[in-house]
Amino acid sequence: MHTLTASESLARLRRGDRRRRVAALTALGAALLVLAVLGVAVGSVPVAPDRIWAVLAAKAGLGSDATTLESTIVWTLRLPRVAMAVVVGATLSLAGAALQALVRNPLADPYVLGVSSGASLGAVAVMTLGAASLGGLSVPGAAFLAAAVVLAVVYAFAQRAGSFTDARLVLAGVALGYVAMAATSFLQLLAEPAELRGIMFWTMGSLAGARWEALPIPVVTLIAVGAWLLAQGHPLNALALGDDDAIAVGVDLKRMRLGLLAASAVLTAVAVSVAGGIGFIGLIVPHIMRLAVGADHRILLPASALGGAVMLVGVDLIARTVGSPNEYPVTIFTALIGGPFFLWLMRARDKEAM
Repeated sequence: MHTLTASESLARLRRGDRRRRVAALTALGAALLVLAVLGVAVGSVPVAPDRIWAVLAAKAGLGSDATTLESTIVWTLRLPRVAMAVVVGATLSLAGAALQALVRNPLADPYVLGVSSGASLGAVAVMTLGAASLGGLSVPGAAFLAAAVVLAVVYAFAQRAGSFTDARLVLAGVALGYVAMAATSFLQLLAEPAELRGIMFWTMGSLAGARWEALPIPVVTLIAVGAWLLAQGHPLNALALGDDDAIAVGVDLKRMRLGLLAASAVLTAVAVSVAGGIGFIGLIVPHIMRLAVGADHRILLPASALGGAVMLVGVDLIARTVGSPNEYPVTIFTALIGGPFFLWLMRARDKEAM
């Protein structure tokens, strides 16, 4: 019986149903376009697609009959919100895919590293104690700084003999995450009753505060880190086969793991700093995309980014319209989707094992 070498295994992984992959990516792109238009058009004040185009034409200096109200609704409120949903959804999903590759566990997600909990702690500290108490930091700034501190502490505790193992990394992340969650709960007890609703929305994720000026940092981060991850497609495929196979094809395990750790943490910290603690996207989207397009990271990563964008744009649309004029935190709906999905997945795996 012929045993496949590491190179042969990678070649087999790269081969697959290309037509199925192209169809999946095309469907995701089409779904994102449709949902983006719906996200701008649908709301307490509906806007017809032709009026959306009129607003865009006016902003481009092409001349149109768009009214001030239409311009405010489309350009100032809804379009930046949809754009932020696209960027944050793609960012969280890429972070989840990178982390799952790092620990070789499809059930891992960005919350495992404690980065999301750390970011929430920083944001809530500003909300309850005031910006002056943290050197004038804004909510996004404090969220990112706290996430970076938690990452540094997790990495320090995960070290052993100059390197870290997947198990130590996960244990350190979970422990630090619980510490950050406890500190966040304590700060919430200090908050004024009028502040609690805003804090709750932020910790459970919301895109209500999306503005054009908040987009550049998440966009640049997504492009830069996403490009680096795509460039690591071959090493990531090798890493998925095991340490021995990865070493056999020339992968520097320590450098690769450190890079994946930093990439997933930075992506998560940036997403949480602008949209709060949105859960489940980084967990379920890479999983679904792996089922749809296969395990080749050169396809899986862009598919995950598209899938995350599609999911968050759709979920945000539901969150702000299902109880209109009231709005609900995004994580309520991502959890309602993610929970049943994993129950189904567990059942499917049980049947496969029989």
